[in-house]
Amino acid sequence: MLQFLTYQTPAKFSKEFNEHADNTNLRSVKVISGFLLAISGVGRIISVFFSEDVVLIQGYQQFSLNNWFQISGSAFFLILSTYAIKQQQKDLLKKMIVFAFAAYFLTMAFNISYIVSQHNTKNTLFIFLVGIVATSLFFTLEIKQMKFIVAYIIGVYFATTLFSDIAIQQKIINFIAGLILGIVLLSFSRYSYYFKSSHFVQIKELEEKNQEILLLNNQKSEILSFVAHDLRAPLNNIDALSQLLLLEKSDNNEMKMISNSALQAKNIINDLIEAVKTEQADILKESILLKPYISRIINKWEANTTRKIEFSQDREDLNMHANASKLERVIDNLISNAFKFSSSDKPISIDVSTLKNNIFIKVKDFGIGIPLDLQSHIFEQFSKASRKGLLGEKSIGLGLHISHKIIEQHKGELSVNSTENEGTTFTIQLPLKIA
Repeated sequence: MLQFLTYQTPAKFSKEFNEHADNTNLRSVKVISGFLLAISGVGRIISVFFSEDVVLIQGYQQFSLNNWFQISGSAFFLILSTYAIKQQQKDLLKKMIVFAFAAYFLTMAFNISYIVSQHNTKNTLFIFLVGIVATSLFFTLEIKQMKFIVAYIIGVYFATTLFSDIAIQQKIINFIAGLILGIVLLSFSRYSYYFKSSHFVQIKELEEKNQEILLLNNQKSEILSFVAHDLRAPLNNIDALSQLLLLEKSDNNEMKMISNSALQAKNIINDLIEAVKTEQADILKESILLKPYISRIINKWEANTTRKIEFSQDREDLNMHANASKLERVIDNLISNAFKFSSSDKPISIDVSTLKNNIFIKVKDFGIGIPLDLQSHIFEQFSKASRKGLLGEKSIGLGLHISHKIIEQHKGELSVNSTENEGTTFTIQLPLKIA
């Protein structure tokens, strides 16, 4: 529970945290000394313009002397901290300035409390307590530094009490109060140090984890790319040889199986390569007139299948900026999925519409749908939501992941709405450019 009293920054991050703390402390010195200089300067100006009234304040001479102490001390530390901030490698100088300012700041707070206590016993320690809290809050000081500062401030407190004209019982009470204040200062400071150091260490550990993840991700992409490219050549040879043999004997079922397997493997490799590419540079876009563009895609599919694709568009002049080949890959993936998970006697529909500055391309089937528990996983890489088609078609779970990445690269969104045994609708939402 009280581990902050003995806490030390882990050795791995100690040097970096100390440098960070020194720079932060020095900036705090500059800001606080500048603020104190402004406040004490205003006080001095007021005493000049309203001197007749100000001199009537109880303890004016003491307050005036303390005010000059604030002005000179704050100006000195403001100049010194400004200089030290510009000196990048002077770590010892930074520590000395911060240490001296913390002692000065607490001494000044104690002086004010002491002067006030002589004339108003109700506010004896208020300013001093503010100084303790401010020092703990704004400065990250190591345990050795704090021990010296605590010893110094207790010494000042004891010396002032010892030479004060008060009863011995009152002095004993003040000695105890001084020890308590020293413990409070040390405790507050250590807790502040513990909190700031722990937070710093957590951030650095997260940065290291992020770097590890980035490295692993890059390695994964390199491996996928390497494996995919190296497998493509032998598969092309297998596919070419099987096609030649089929030309000689078209009813050779074994050759058909080899050819289909090679084609399936090539599609998987293409997906792997595309998965790597979609995590890389920005894509090149061009102006696309949507109706002829999508009609061409539909005609290509209908030329190779008996399935019917219904197409509707709410406007004739829809024009948008996109990468034509990549967007076609997305639409192809969605049409392929629609065919895969719906029976051959049911049509597929593609609907294009606009709303405000967005265009919506909806690919809808009336098939088996997607179970609710799988819908949140369908865009994941190598998704566990991957299923066999109605005719046993296999998938490694990359198609929708690639499609989702491509649409993200277009600054758009790919979403799904599905009900089991009723069908699935994939919606591509993209920014619209009016022709």
